[in-house]
Amino acid sequence: MIRTLVVDDDYRVAKLHAAQVARVAGYECVGEAHSAAEAREAVARLAPDLLLLDVYLPDEDGIALLRSLREDGHDVDAIIITAARDVATVRAAMRGGAVYYLVKPFGFDQLTAQLHAYRRWRAESESRHISGQTDVDALFASRHASAAPGPSSRSLPPTMQKVLDAVRAADRPLGAQDISDLVGISRPTAQRYLSELERKGRLELKLEYGTTGRPVNTYLVRPAG
Repeated sequence: MIRTLVVDDDYRVAKLHAAQVARVAGYECVGEAHSAAEAREAVARLAPDLLLLDVYLPDEDGIALLRSLREDGHDVDAIIITAARDVATVRAAMRGGAVYYLVKPFGFDQLTAQLHAYRRWRAESESRHISGQTDVDALFASRHASAAPGPSSRSLPPTMQKVLDAVRAADRPLGAQDISDLVGISRPTAQRYLSELERKGRLELKLEYGTTGRPVNTYLVRPAG
């Protein structure tokens, strides 16, 4: 099992990613951290193999955290997961030793594909015999998942697919505000996508009653059949 630590300052996003990791064969989510200080303590205590690491942490840049962990002798890999899209941050992540870089928002299928690729790369790096440049090139290439979209991403518009993926990966029904936080879209836009997915038969509406007595629309994946 690949022991994975999720590091993200947003508690809801961290919980979602932890749930996604737990659903991927060969992976175990050993914990969540919401700051660089928490991540350092968790790495020392839990000895994870892989970090799902956000760049924007409240007390330190995530890439700087990765570099310092390596300097301190922690043999841990990292997939950077961030909304940062500038070239400087991507280059810094590459120099810092990140094995891959995922731009938020992304779907569950995309994360799963990259986790599968990382697992293959670990297995190959431990067993492959390097006899020449071809073997080296193959080992570097195996770190990355194919860029080709899966069937589910072709069946729905990209953002709608991300909304569906977020609901599918959650361990509870989600509302529009949850989707807004997780996918990075406005609350009204999230509600429109949720309503459309319900209309298409992909989601099921569930009313939840809070302390005010007013029902809140939440959604879960409609059972097959």
